[in-house]
Amino acid sequence: MNGILPVFRRSLRESWRSLLGWTVGLAAVLFLYLPLYPSLAGDGQLEGMISSLPKELVDTLGYDQIATGAGYAQSTFFGLIGFLLLTIAAVTWGSAAIAGAEESGRAELDLAHGIGRGQYALESAFAVLVRLLWLGAFAGLVVWALNDSAELGLEGWRIVGASAALTGLSFLTASAALLAGAATGRRIWATGVGAGIAVVGYVLQAIARQSDDLEWLNALSPYAWVYRQPPLAEGVDAGGLALTWGLALVFVVASVFAFRARDLRG
Repeated sequence: MNGILPVFRRSLRESWRSLLGWTVGLAAVLFLYLPLYPSLAGDGQLEGMISSLPKELVDTLGYDQIATGAGYAQSTFFGLIGFLLLTIAAVTWGSAAIAGAEESGRAELDLAHGIGRGQYALESAFAVLVRLLWLGAFAGLVVWALNDSAELGLEGWRIVGASAALTGLSFLTASAALLAGAATGRRIWATGVGAGIAVVGYVLQAIARQSDDLEWLNALSPYAWVYRQPPLAEGVDAGGLALTWGLALVFVVASVFAFRARDLRG
């Protein structure tokens, strides 16, 4: 393999169809849900729906502010469906980047052509990051485009913050999968760790919402780091955002060392 960033370039070239599919999926979700807000909020359906649900369920799903434009966009997309879609994409790409390539034999072949293990891990992570950045930016642009027609009343800079939070959260998931794949060479372990980070983070913040005595659990939840303060309503929590992105980068660096240290023939 020749040229600058060969692993990165090949990864993007071979995954453009997948990226296009995820892009279309995000667009479909946003165009389906956000335009419904004016009709749901106008006739009181949202208030009626919330009042009919148990308070514990409302708190868990973050539906307590759903009657506002910011709360509706946060609870339906950024905090739920968009989070789910980007998590699936992140786990899929993160587990395939090293573990999937190793199981298929591609990684060993590439390394035999003079690509260092550290370079391989970094370029693989970079390729995943670029795809997730595209999905996060695209989602933010669609929300911005629908803002007026859907009567959401969102401020542009807060949409940027919410998109950065969603992207950072998904990249943390992907980098965890990347690290597990680099350490084990098994895609099943990479998938389990990546998905586990996302699921545990979501569950911990949901439990923390049930009682003031359990709020300390938010400190252990990446989901809470970026969403405990609603980005669309109050602006993104800069500290939580920095912690999420910082930990993701730590996982990427750890992936380099883990991949270098392991015997691929073992």
